[in-house]
Amino acid sequence: MPTYNKLVRDKIPEIIENAGKQFDIHIADTSEALSLLEAKLDEEVLEFHQDKNLEELSDILEVIFSLAKSLGFSEEDLLNKRLTKKEERGGFDKNIVLEKVYE
Repeated sequence: MPTYNKLVRDKIPEIIENAGKQFDIHIADTSEALSLLEAKLDEEVLEFHQDKNLEELSDILEVIFSLAKSLGFSEEDLLNKRLTKKEERGGFDKNIVLEKVYE
């Protein structure tokens, strides 16, 4: 019997139950949830490094939205901040590599 002790998407218990399996879960408090979301982000980024596909990118985005929510920010807050920073500092579209800054 595998032991996971990791954060899973909200419908995973229902999916496991529909498969006729039993499981144990608990609901994380705010502090534990933040720590688990940070670990989940690391997990999803690692999976993206391995598979480099849209599904893994969407998993990363979902974790980031959940992290923002746990810190008191909405998805809209996060997306607005992204746009503001892109307007002020640009994006990463041009693949510019900074090598040196001379003083």
